[in-house]
Amino acid sequence: MGVIKLKNIKVFSYHGCLDEEGKIGSEYRVDLKVKGDLSHSAKTDKLDDTIDYVHLNKIVKEEMAIRSKLLETVAERILSRIMDELLMVQKAKVEVSKINPPIGGNVSMVSVSRSKSR
Repeated sequence: MGVIKLKNIKVFSYHGCLDEEGKIGSEYRVDLKVKGDLSHSAKTDKLDDTIDYVHLNKIVKEEMAIRSKLLETVAERILSRIMDELLMVQKAKVEVSKINPPIGGNVSMVSVSRSKSR
């Protein structure tokens, strides 16, 4: 088993329950961790034999571009696509964070974490 992590993917998006969040948008951070058997690719040195982190990043960016009220919904869409499109992934965990959320007070970020396994 092996692990691939994408840390601190920075995205500007328009998620949130408030109308103003859909208009002005805000900064988000996404952290992703996937597990799968990387032993074969470690020997072959071929991209086709591994979990492609470029593909993972593409999924995150595409799903973050679709407005949702809840971060839970965005996280679920990201996980579902990973499990559907990357069959080598056995387990995936995603954390979606809104930077400087408009919740009144000095809060640097709010995060939602979700995971899925085969």
